[in-house]
Parts: sequence; structure tokens; C-alpha cells
Amino acid sequence: MEKIDSLDRQILKIISGNARIPFKDVAAECGVSRAAIHQRVQRLFDMGVIVGSGYNVNPKKLGYYTCTYVGIKLEKGSMYKNVVERLNQIPEIVECHFTTGPYTMLTKLYARDNEHLMDLLNNQLQEIPGVVSTETLISLEQSIKKEIPIQANKSEEQEEA
Repeated sequence: MEKIDSLDRQILKIISGNARIPFKDVAAECGVSRAAIHQRVQRLFDMGVIVGSGYNVNPKKLGYYTCTYVGIKLEKGSMYKNVVERLNQIPEIVECHFTTGPYTMLTKLYARDNEHLMDLLNNQLQEIPGVVSTETLISLEQSIKKEIPIQANKSEEQEEA
């Protein structure tokens, strides 16, 4: 597996702070050519370091005012893949995680209002074969949303010293 060096990390810091920044500006900040930035970013995509790009859509502007986390307990953990297939067919579910702890799975979904949320829970999630119970946590406000910090690793710090 290829290593990520200090230039890669510098590029990641810049573009994760502003995904719309032109490569020429990234190149100027890093002191390299625009072609070098383009090649590095493509390599980071190819390596799976960068896994997507795009725009963040504000759900409220589309009429989805309730952000909810739903803990799901399954009859058996081995039913996970089948349940995920069913959950993936519900457009309001935007995340699903296989977890440890009190739930087999944790999902994040958006609903228009409490009535819509109740319909999603009672008529869709809880009707999936293998789902034993659900617990709902409504998010009142998202206080923090950020990318993981991009820091130099120990060997890079030693090389720079």
C-alpha cells in the first residue's frame, strides 16, 4: 500500500476545509504545480483516502425537519445483511452502522415531521423481518460536524526534525 506523505496531508487539510477550492489555489498554497495537485488528488481517490466529493444538502430546505437516530435490535446478528438491504430501500435513511453495545444497528434518518417519523418507524422499520425492537433518539440540534483531523504521522515528524 502506498504511503501518504506530508504533501498529501497538506492537500487533504486544504481540500477538506473547502472542497470547491481550485487546484491552482491548492498548488500555490503547497508550492507545487497544478498538475502535481491533480495527480496527487487522483492518487488519493485511487487509494481510497478520498472517498467522495459533492455538496451537502440541507434537509430542512427540502422539508425534512426531524433528524433521528434509531437503534435497532435484531433477532440474530446474522440477519444484518438482509435487514440492511431493506433499510437501503427507505430513502429517508441516510446512514446505517453495524454496532456493538445495546443495538445491533444504528441508523440516521430524516423525517418531515413527527407523523412522518411515526410512519417510518411503525410501518417500515419495525415491519422488517428480524427487527425485534427500535429505540428512537431525536436530534434537537447538530452542534459539531467536521472531518477527522489530518495530522502528520510519527515518521513524517521525525523526517522533518
